[in-house]
Amino acid sequence: MLPPDFRLPKFFAELGPRLPQRPWSDALCASLELARLTRQIDADFSFLEGRTVRLIIDDLGARATLRYERGHFRPGSAQAEADVSFRAALADFIKLARRSEDPDTLFFQRKLRIEGDTELGLQLKNLLDTIETPAWVSHLLA
Repeated sequence: MLPPDFRLPKFFAELGPRLPQRPWSDALCASLELARLTRQIDADFSFLEGRTVRLIIDDLGARATLRYERGHFRPGSAQAEADVSFRAALADFIKLARRSEDPDTLFFQRKLRIEGDTELGLQLKNLLDTIETPAWVSHLLA
């Protein structure tokens, strides 16, 4: 369990942007596709069709970019402008995945930031709120 105010050392935030970002996008898309295909996530993502979404882990210096095209999650270009971006520290993204923190709480505490098309961001956030975290993810993050 991470302490509530956990942050990675500044070194990671400085090193992260110098590393290839594509592996983060590949891993995120593969995880989402696997969860979707095994029906662990059974949701309608059609509102994301052709849109670019970016997750930015500030204290890791990592960016994962994805697109939803023809019913599938695909890695997006790190250089492409995102329609919406979600920014937070690693510990805060873990809290969201564990469901130990509500996204609205983190948003109002300014720990989770939504940039770009905020309407799209809120629509995505609300959809993710309805999806139950698979048991294996909860176990992995415990």
